[in-house]
Amino acid sequence: MAARRKTSARTAVLPARRGVPDLGRIAPSGKSILLGFALLLLAVGGYTTARETSLFAVQAVDVRGGTPAIRAQVRRALAAEVGKSLLRVDGDTLERRLGSIPTVHAFRFDRAFPHTLRIVVKPEVPLIVLRQADQAYLVAASGRVIRPLAHPRLSGLPRLWVTKDVHIAVGQVLPAPAAAAPAALAPLRGASLPSGVHSVRVGAHTLTLELGSGLELRLGDTGDLRLKLAIARRILRAAVAATAASGYLDVSLPERPVLALNPQVGG
Repeated sequence: MAARRKTSARTAVLPARRGVPDLGRIAPSGKSILLGFALLLLAVGGYTTARETSLFAVQAVDVRGGTPAIRAQVRRALAAEVGKSLLRVDGDTLERRLGSIPTVHAFRFDRAFPHTLRIVVKPEVPLIVLRQADQAYLVAASGRVIRPLAHPRLSGLPRLWVTKDVHIAVGQVLPAPAAAAPAALAPLRGASLPSGVHSVRVGAHTLTLELGSGLELRLGDTGDLRLKLAIARRILRAAVAATAASGYLDVSLPERPVLALNPQVGG
């Protein structure tokens, strides 16, 4: 009798076919679309109303930063913004109005609803006294001419002498090469050189600081100014005699500074 073969039955479960989603169930209803459209129109209408009416009209210009005189200048320059909706105030217009104030270096503004325009001012910092014949001007670290100076002898800021052919205009940046002077002195704020800077001489490709001791600091061109000034500061602080001697310190080549002193001998 023949032996029967044992077989094992195997079953395979086929994945269920995913049905096509019913778009009608997930699509917004006509009522929802109409409601959303109505809300959008309401928002646009509300914004337009607030922008064109006195609902958020500027009633006060709150100026912060700077001196009282600068804040008064800013308020006068922005007087035309009073009565305008805060939503219509824009940065370009404010820039045009405040850009004409020589004492304002930068600003930022904020709409303090419902009726206040807030301005925070960063003032220009006087850095140098510009002398041209019998005229004197205060010049900022940015190179901008801030204002005429009636009594320059009362200021302890470094001097820069320029010839009469150099065009000077209040509110404008100094032309080259005179603009190199404030650029050289700006890195010294908060970390001055021993004995301070008395005056600045600017040539076509040379920049020289005369220190309070009479020593000349020769910087060469305007390249690597921060590096040159850092090297000069280190040398001058180490060479105590340099603070009471004439001569020069040449750092026009920062890797090869040269110090030549002429000791001052009392009579």
